[in-house]
Amino acid sequence: MIYCFDLDGTLCDISSGWNKQCYDKSYPKTQRIQKVNSLYDKGNKIIIETARGSVSGKDWHQVTEDQLKNWGVKYHVLRTGTKHAADHYIDDKAINASEFFENE
Repeated sequence: MIYCFDLDGTLCDISSGWNKQCYDKSYPKTQRIQKVNSLYDKGNKIIIETARGSVSGKDWHQVTEDQLKNWGVKYHVLRTGTKHAADHYIDDKAINASEFFENE
């Protein structure tokens, strides 16, 4: 299966609010990351997708890649500045995020 996870508000939060210039102050939701890593370990394809930079035009890719590495997130593809279709999409703005992580 292919799982596509939104980042901000789903796998991490921003300590100073939703200010688009504060992505570097994000902090991980560790229980959710553990679930993502479990899916990865079971052979699923993991895509991390974020709209970071889609409005501002700023390239957040390296900052985001470094964060994911520091947080121990296992993934196959990181896409910044855009979002794409997948078999499953877990997003903080959809009911599915709460349902998917309901046991955290």
